Amino acid sequence: MPKFQIFYDYECPFCKKGYEDLMDLLPAYPGMEIEWRPIEAHPRPEQVWPHTDLCIAAYYTAVELGADMDAFNRAMFRAVTIERLDVEKAEVLAEILKGIADSGKFLKILKSGKYSLKSNENNDLAYEEKEVWFLPAFRIPGKELKKVLRLDARGGAGVSRKEIKNFLDKLK
Repeated sequence: MPKFQIFYDYECPFCKKGYEDLMDLLPAYPGMEIEWRPIEAHPRPEQVWPHTDLCIAAYYTAVELGADMDAFNRAMFRAVTIERLDVEKAEVLAEILKGIADSGKFLKILKSGKYSLKSNENNDLAYEEKEVWFLPAFRIPGKELKKVLRLDARGGAGVSRKEIKNFLDKLK
């Protein structure tokens, strides 16, 4: 079964478009397995707003709760890139995810800090091991990087639907 990783940030409009294009294309590629790796394009201590490290912890919390992850990702992209909500607050995230995840359980897990280091872990994987510099970025896990099929966004341009399709065709 073909498998790939995608690195993305909820505050990145190119990632939002890439996500939507990928999800539109996936039905034509049955059996594709995706390892979602949310990261921060501008991790702390950079002085940007919003930081999405709590969104990353929310992602893994939602996975644990068995949430509809397509609904989760779409809600998160909308909240950050369109509605510009304060996603650095757990209560705001719980409100965004009403109907997608159990709010009480979600807040309890999120506030416990159980997934608070996932942003650092994913950022290290992306930036230190997988040479990700622009988002979104597509990689094959567990392969030597120099020989790997990959798709990288270009700064200020993201990736096109055609590029995503070509990547999936090669992976198939």
